[in-house]
Amino acid sequence: MRVSRLYVPIPLASGKIIELDEDNEHYVRTVLRLKKDNAIILFNGEGGEFVCTVAEISRKTVLIAVEQWLDRSVESPLNINLGLGIARGDRMDLSVQKAVELGVNHITPLITERCQVQFKGEKKPQRLLHWQKIVQHAAEQSGRTLLPPLPEIQHLQDWVGNQQGLKIFLDPYAEQNLNELTPETPHVTLLTGPEGGFADHERELAKAAGFIPVRLGQRILRTETASLAALAAVQMCWGDFGKETVHL
Repeated sequence: MRVSRLYVPIPLASGKIIELDEDNEHYVRTVLRLKKDNAIILFNGEGGEFVCTVAEISRKTVLIAVEQWLDRSVESPLNINLGLGIARGDRMDLSVQKAVELGVNHITPLITERCQVQFKGEKKPQRLLHWQKIVQHAAEQSGRTLLPPLPEIQHLQDWVGNQQGLKIFLDPYAEQNLNELTPETPHVTLLTGPEGGFADHERELAKAAGFIPVRLGQRILRTETASLAALAAVQMCWGDFGKETVHL
């Protein structure tokens, strides 16, 4: 029987009894429907995880007994930083969720010229929190023990000049393919655009910052498809999707 995993943003140590916050309490009681002495796995995104049991569960509180620490990791040897052009609604949610499942190490939501999402008043921090929750739940589901950071939303022009490793941006009009590239270090930065792609001046901005334009096949992919296809491709080429992992 599969044991449920739960992210808790607090220090964890064997022998402790912790009380879950309101959201996790509701999830354990109402969604998972766990009972006293049921097993659960907790992790705090800093590496490793803890085998735990439900010590007490009631309408007012859920207490978890933290037991054995497991030094477990499913991380790829390839460090992937994703600059993700902000797309609308479910497309952005899907991109963030699947990027975590595919092993991304860092995600930055980017405002570009053709971004169709407007951030007014409290909408910007609300959307950021929403995406961070998606990261958390995707890490729980996929078995990851490190939580990929998703920091403040940035403008493309402020982000491109501060990136490292092999820098790639997806461009359906590029002449170069991914298999023509080889990273010198185990670090790749991917840049993907929103609906409508990048404007011409944004392509030039990225190239001036050292980003290499790359196309994925002959077809034009939707924004949510392009980012996920690229992540899977780099994991296959240089990460942990291949039959034999290449250590750079």
